[in-house]
Amino acid sequence: MGLGGCIILIAVGAILTFATDWEMEGVNLDLVGIILMIVGLIGTTTFSSIARRRRVVVPPTTPVINDETHHHHRRDGYSDGYGV
Repeated sequence: MGLGGCIILIAVGAILTFATDWEMEGVNLDLVGIILMIVGLIGTTTFSSIARRRRVVVPPTTPVINDETHHHHRRDGYSDGYGV
């Protein structure tokens, strides 16, 4: 169940608890609504913590230049201006 499903559970639970006055024999709809809201909240926090762990910041990579194909060798054997 994703984040959307958790939000729907919270919404349905709130509707059952606060916006209805249905009476069902043997079922307390207020309690069912509260349970749905709690399950939705637990799911939302679990989903967000998992999503936060999955977000790994990868530093931008620099292109690797192959030394053999891109260096212009000087006659003295040094490839750069610093003699290294």
